[in-house]
Amino acid sequence: MSSLCRLVQRGLLSVRPSCRLFPGQLDVFRAALTVRTASSPSSVNLMYDVFDGKGESTPLVFLHGLFGSKSNFHSIAKSLVQRTGRKVLTVDARNHGNSPHTPELTYEAMASDLKHLLGQLHIDKCVLIGHSMGGKTAMTIALTQPSLVERLVVVDISPAQSTTRTNFRYYIQAMQEMKISSDIPRSTARRMAEDQLRARVKEHSVRQFLLTNLVEQNGHYTWRVNLEAIAAHLEEIMSFPSFNTVYNGPTLFLGGASSAYISSDDYPEIQRLFPSADIQYIPDASHWIHADKPLDFISSIISFLQS
Repeated sequence: MSSLCRLVQRGLLSVRPSCRLFPGQLDVFRAALTVRTASSPSSVNLMYDVFDGKGESTPLVFLHGLFGSKSNFHSIAKSLVQRTGRKVLTVDARNHGNSPHTPELTYEAMASDLKHLLGQLHIDKCVLIGHSMGGKTAMTIALTQPSLVERLVVVDISPAQSTTRTNFRYYIQAMQEMKISSDIPRSTARRMAEDQLRARVKEHSVRQFLLTNLVEQNGHYTWRVNLEAIAAHLEEIMSFPSFNTVYNGPTLFLGGASSAYISSDDYPEIQRLFPSADIQYIPDASHWIHADKPLDFISSIISFLQS
């Protein structure tokens, strides 16, 4: 089989049955093909939901955290559309939700995915709001593509190493070890899954969060997140790329007062990379601020947009 046929089979190339290439056109075709195949692995087509506002202001784009999905911000998005009139997008990262699975899971790759999506949607500038892993993706975009970001909100994460503060390795192991019978009701499958997670995942709220990823496929229950890719890249996800650039746009770091993810030790690095950053905390909120204190979270976002 020729290399061109293989590319057609893999969906990297589409051809019309009536299309013919003459010798003089073949070199141009091969050059275009080289560009296409070289760029294909760098970004994936992300799944997203749009909540359309009537206003003309810059749209808000929400990026979820590790093991999350675009649905995490649906109620927040609806409220913000009503209160600000802005269009709001919630996006599934690669290897999460309904977005494609890929072996690579780095902040550079996830930033490339979002840049690709914004280009597809003809969004020249947005307000980026990212939680945890999504916050690090948002910071990466702001530091590498500042013209795309009108304002930046980083939710309960900082541009610092966070490996020592998490139990994600245990969560992954528990999810990988899970075994559930086929062809049983979803409610029964969910109970079985929670029982098996309980040994390694002590917090009820975290178990419920992880269980949002339990899906049924052809009678079998599985996880919709790509556990292999997450496990392979966990150290990179907990870390943050090294940057010598800065983002000078308006920036809000919004932490949970009961969370340790944004500490005073992180302030110098935050100020170095984001000179215009304001750091605020929401009382009695954990790492999942938007779930713990949705009204306070929404109010903080609106105040920041109006500042």
